[in-house]
Amino acid sequence: MSDKIRNIQPLGFPWKTADPFLFCVHHRDEYPQGNEEMGPAVNLAGRNMGSDFTVKDGFRMYHGMKVPGFPSHPHRGFETVTVTKEGIIDHADSMGAAGRFGFGDVQWMTAGKGVQHSEMFPLLNRDKGNTLELFQIWLNLPSKSKMVQPYFSMFWHEKIPVIKHTDDVGRHSEIKIIAGNYNGQKALDPAPESWAAEMDHEVGIWTIQLDAGAQLTLPATQSIDTHRTLYFYQGTGLTLEGREIAPYHSIEVKSDEALTLQAGNSETHLLLLQGKPIKEPVVQHGPFVMNSAAEIQETMRDYGRTQFGGWPWPKSEQVHDRASGRFARHADGREERPV
Repeated sequence: MSDKIRNIQPLGFPWKTADPFLFCVHHRDEYPQGNEEMGPAVNLAGRNMGSDFTVKDGFRMYHGMKVPGFPSHPHRGFETVTVTKEGIIDHADSMGAAGRFGFGDVQWMTAGKGVQHSEMFPLLNRDKGNTLELFQIWLNLPSKSKMVQPYFSMFWHEKIPVIKHTDDVGRHSEIKIIAGNYNGQKALDPAPESWAAEMDHEVGIWTIQLDAGAQLTLPATQSIDTHRTLYFYQGTGLTLEGREIAPYHSIEVKSDEALTLQAGNSETHLLLLQGKPIKEPVVQHGPFVMNSAAEIQETMRDYGRTQFGGWPWPKSEQVHDRASGRFARHADGREERPV
């Protein structure tokens, strides 16, 4: 094994992550045509409705009863970064904010002192299937930022920097920079209280696509302390520093040395997560992530008392009008749409 490779292991559910990250999942569901309620236009019998995480007929309903997805639920003490590849997500939250995003868009949400939100997957197409593919990444907050005001940003895919690379034999690669810096090209600004807001923390979230046979060298980080993990989730025959990597594996690597990837005979897709560790205690209880058990108990009392602002929407499975298009409406009433 190359001394640049520290560990290789199969991807489970969720994917294993390193500080400052807490959690990462990859969802891909081949949803059928949608019905009038934007749920699946098929019989849902035989599913564990309300907690349907087993792939059946190519898809899962998750916690949704009529529409697939994750009805209203709370978070405190960390951030969610939701990276879409295909399909649509409808967001609603306890601050009254809402949004619809997909097909390469990214939502970056700071839960901070506490927020409820829903993430539903409306099946807009009634005449064809509704494929959904996404990553959800949980990025920890340091203790000084765990009780900041909740906040979210929408990164429309039209504005996310994409680096195109051509190797010596003309094969192509693309690196989409959701967070961090790639050879001087910076990502859009993350949430203001994020660990990623300080460039010295070297937080990177990149999606990487290589054509069959393409070669790409990833640049080194500045710090030897930065954790870097690659998640090889699609393709065959990838080699990393000359070592062949089996599909659907993660590779922990040294970050302070450049790293050469070579795709096999198929298009290859990876996710990269990197960052300096926060190096603080992590105590997690479901959707709450704090620094001590006492803080978790306080969080549970706070949620029981305030519901983090309550739920201002008519449904726990809140979805927006079928024709609304992609949009973000913030808690202050400001609305934005992709240009």
